[in-house]
Amino acid sequence: MHEVVRPRSSTLLDSRSGAERGLLRFLTCGSVDDGKSTLIGRLLYDCKLIYADQLKALEKDSARYGTTGGQIDMALLVDGLQAEREQGITIDVAYRFFSSQRRSFIVADTPGHEQYTRNMATGASTADVAVLLVDARKGLLTQTFRHSYIVSLLGIRNIVLAVNKMDLVDWDRATFDAISSGYRAFAAQLGLSNIVAIPVSALTGDNVTQRSETTGWYAGPTLLEYLETVDVASDASSRPFRMAIQWVNRPNQDFRGYAGTIAGGRVRPGDRVVVLPSGRVTTIGRIVTYDGDLAEAAAGRAVTLTLSDDIDASRGDMIAANIDRPTLSDQFAAYIVWMNEAQMLPERSYLLAMNGNFINAQITKLKHKVNVNTLEHVAAKHLDLNEVALVNIAIDRPVAFDPYDDNRETGGFVLIDRLSNATVGCGMIRFALRRSTNIHWQPTRIDKTARAALKGQKPCVLWFTGLSGAGKSTIADLVEQALARQGRHTIILDGDNIRHGLNKDLGFTDEDRVENIRRIAEVARLMVQAGLIVLVSFISPFRSERRMARGMVGLDEFLEIFVDTPLDVCEARDPKGLYKLARSGKLPNMTGIGSAYEPPEHAELVLAASTKTPEALADEVLAELKRKSII
Repeated sequence: MHEVVRPRSSTLLDSRSGAERGLLRFLTCGSVDDGKSTLIGRLLYDCKLIYADQLKALEKDSARYGTTGGQIDMALLVDGLQAEREQGITIDVAYRFFSSQRRSFIVADTPGHEQYTRNMATGASTADVAVLLVDARKGLLTQTFRHSYIVSLLGIRNIVLAVNKMDLVDWDRATFDAISSGYRAFAAQLGLSNIVAIPVSALTGDNVTQRSETTGWYAGPTLLEYLETVDVASDASSRPFRMAIQWVNRPNQDFRGYAGTIAGGRVRPGDRVVVLPSGRVTTIGRIVTYDGDLAEAAAGRAVTLTLSDDIDASRGDMIAANIDRPTLSDQFAAYIVWMNEAQMLPERSYLLAMNGNFINAQITKLKHKVNVNTLEHVAAKHLDLNEVALVNIAIDRPVAFDPYDDNRETGGFVLIDRLSNATVGCGMIRFALRRSTNIHWQPTRIDKTARAALKGQKPCVLWFTGLSGAGKSTIADLVEQALARQGRHTIILDGDNIRHGLNKDLGFTDEDRVENIRRIAEVARLMVQAGLIVLVSFISPFRSERRMARGMVGLDEFLEIFVDTPLDVCEARDPKGLYKLARSGKLPNMTGIGSAYEPPEHAELVLAASTKTPEALADEVLAELKRKSII
């Protein structure tokens, strides 16, 4: 059994639940070595949440890893990763729970290094208050401004400017005042006004949980007093009712309920609601919880709702107030924070996760990126790790949402890489692109099936991919000749030929290569709708875009054909002299030399083009078409 150490703080825990006292989520942020982890360690220590065995381990670790000259290093209570302890920095986001007499807290200790800004954004996404630390000796730094911008972007409006290490500047009031006034001037540009500046020493605990005797000139609260009393109840419960369906609860044939967490407003039995995107209007029947039915439920409460009408609703649909509905659209403008080392490229296909939905999405336009130090809008064609931009996004079906400024729960999303399933970005919706509501799909009587029947064939895409000089166009041409002799209706879309017309405005950067394939994939899809066998001969170097092209047609209508010719063989052939130019430095983006080629991992057909003749390889393609009953 743990023996609890009783530090000098007189703060006592009460027996009430965190829900009764109110739970505050806050994060610490700022530049590296500003003392974020030490501050949290001090809060934990002074709130009597350190056990005797933990204290002994802390004393031992302080002697081994500590940076406080023999004193107990409070930061080690939070910095759990071995790399963090050895370097004295925070790398990952560390979450800690603690309680005082008046409130319960969940604190996110976020990294200070610029390369870990994405981790800081993760911690900020659920916080109500940001404690921004500044080293009194260094003043306002680049990361101060960077983190402040992300905090404002993520909707946090309550800021504590904790001017730390004041003991190292002899508690000089002029230093504190200069930092405070300078920060307020910058914060005003971000629309941040709820700012409380506190002079502290996380190491000694001054003005953290106890008022310091050395700051007679400071009349404000201690950090803990502020955290205990700050009002973050906000107006979530007074906003229009919103609940995204997380799960359809059907324990038996007599009960159908829709489970989720209320993201805004209040709901009562009998309230008139709409289910989106279907638009069906109904009323609330019951509000069901484990402890029994409720007469009312408000934002933040997890419930199961029953509806008075039998409506087809599923995970990702939204139940909302009928008289104040959310936006329903398939295009919107949003700010995104890029969180992946691979660049964000416009028109690349991603998965967008929002309100229980997983939707195909494309960033259709990068409007500008933001210099988070100066707030300047900068033109850009791609985003790198930790950069922020305003973009337009298109998704493949309409979903319900609110602008992020109106509701953080229903207006936020994350972007996921379709190949690796890694989270690559987080986003905050600003507004719907209204042009999407004026465009409708026009149905026609003659469809793909009818057109294919007229031609007596099964339409499909034969996607030839490989390095320049691999033999793609030669093999595709031979296949088309053989199909023509059989009376098949075909067309070849060749990379070089397309760049003379449709794609003549594109270069060879990664961004342009993505757009090159997006356009040709759309054309190939239209050709399949026309009932044709479409032979696409493009280098198409990226797996993501080839997967996107595959997804545009039916599962059995796409054959990826990898013309597998080694680079040295392609370079020896060099039919266009491109490799020679690349080796001389005159063609910097040559695939295989200056730009990457990602070979297929699951191609339907792999052609050994370095050991067989083009005619033999064309026969392999034709044999595969017969095997799949395409011809």
